[in-house]
Amino acid sequence: MLQEMDQLVAELADARQGVMRHLHLSSSSAAINQFLPPMIAHYEKLHPEIRIEVEEQVSEQVVMALREGRADVGVFVQGPDTDGLQVVNFRTDELILILPKKHSLSGRTPLAFEETLDEQWISLNSGAAMLQQQQRAAMAAGRSLKLRMQVRSFDAVGHMVASGLGIAALPKGAGLPIVKAMNLAWRPLADQWARRQLKIGIRDEADSAATNLRDFFCQT
Repeated sequence: MLQEMDQLVAELADARQGVMRHLHLSSSSAAINQFLPPMIAHYEKLHPEIRIEVEEQVSEQVVMALREGRADVGVFVQGPDTDGLQVVNFRTDELILILPKKHSLSGRTPLAFEETLDEQWISLNSGAAMLQQQQRAAMAAGRSLKLRMQVRSFDAVGHMVASGLGIAALPKGAGLPIVKAMNLAWRPLADQWARRQLKIGIRDEADSAATNLRDFFCQT
């Protein structure tokens, strides 16, 4: 009963503001931290009848939310199986190495990921495309990733590195502000897999509102 009342209050508030449709956007941390906020704000300004609700998820969970109908639009890092979904390119990004100041691996030239595998690593939770890429690269080198801690946000990764608990990789667009704010060091990664493709997807049966949002994100 209380849930029904809350929903009715929310619907009345939407009606007063002219909101006719809610779109559910599920997105990876990489896209939220680097690209999406100004795009969402611009779209809602152009379309005040649309309200975009955002849920941050690891890439595997983004694709799952799309498949299960819990998301209208999904933005994620290339990697999960997208069979049966309409998926197009969105943006590219680059992973960089995040280090404590004066770490032995500090430097300016690109460093091969394999050369970092003696270090303790901080990463995101299971299902994150970044963690999966690191684990595959370690296996390809015949090594294992020494994963010390898994956290939920880029900021938490930065705090762990700043405390000397390990090293990490973050998308450059999100990582450099953290490096500056937390007085860390960074270094490019030489591996090709560190240059990533972000994707945006909708279901085959997506309506015009979801399709229009997808097209706007791709064209902006």
